[in-house]
Amino acid sequence: MKTLNAALLRPLLPARRKGSHKGDFGRVLVAAGSRGMTGAAVLAARAALKAGAGLVTVACPESERKIIACALPEAMTFGAKCAGGAFTPAAAAQVAAFARSQKIDALLLGPGLGASRGARAFALKLLAALDLPVVVDADALNALAAGPRPFRIKAPVAVFTPHPGEAARLLGGKISGRPAAAAALAALTGGVAVLKGPGTLLCLGRRLWKNPTGGPALAKGGSGDVLAGLLTGLLAQNGLARGFTPKTALDSAALAVYLHGRCGDLAEKKLTARCVLAGELLAFLPAAIRSLER
Repeated sequence: MKTLNAALLRPLLPARRKGSHKGDFGRVLVAAGSRGMTGAAVLAARAALKAGAGLVTVACPESERKIIACALPEAMTFGAKCAGGAFTPAAAAQVAAFARSQKIDALLLGPGLGASRGARAFALKLLAALDLPVVVDADALNALAAGPRPFRIKAPVAVFTPHPGEAARLLGGKISGRPAAAAALAALTGGVAVLKGPGTLLCLGRRLWKNPTGGPALAKGGSGDVLAGLLTGLLAQNGLARGFTPKTALDSAALAVYLHGRCGDLAEKKLTARCVLAGELLAFLPAAIRSLER
């Protein structure tokens, strides 16, 4: 197991060349949100934008679309079929068709979807339908854990971002050792595993990395949504620049985890570990990136 560091990650930051346009930095689709959890969609989409993605659209239940549009004017919205404030299974075909028509480069699926039967069916159907690079987070992970095995995921490149509870559900039991669990998750999913928690672990195949940044300032609801958005925004950019491969997915995940933790460290210095809100983390992203560049 190796430890992430600034020297390793600095060359992996996506370049921002003069004369570029928004299409050069990726079109991201965030499929997220449900009644009572629209904040998860907003946090994730804002993070993808702050990470540098050129265009971000939130696909959400139609009933919740106005809330998200008002909260984040920089993102576009797409409303799909819903019931009780959550996606229905029929929404998967709508979102998939929208993603193809808009030439989406990367998908984030999961934040705030909810645990309804319809939302879980939506997540599984979308994963089986879309062949886009994908970050699978939060309620989409729980949908996979409760669904049939082996997983039906059409994506050529996939990153999975469970916290310990979600990881245990995916693996079908308690986690006895974090490195072994990260390796098991990578083997189970066939993608990049990001096992969140103190000293977040990243695994792809036989490669295992530990993140040294972050602390108790991140231990609040919404922090994971910010991480998922950062990761997807970086994946869209790195994938367009260097190709969507398992290597660029791992690089993007490592960058996102390190910068997310660094934001938490910087926020803790100013606000204390107790008072940091997930929505405040992105205010420290510019300083985190500058510290990495130096």
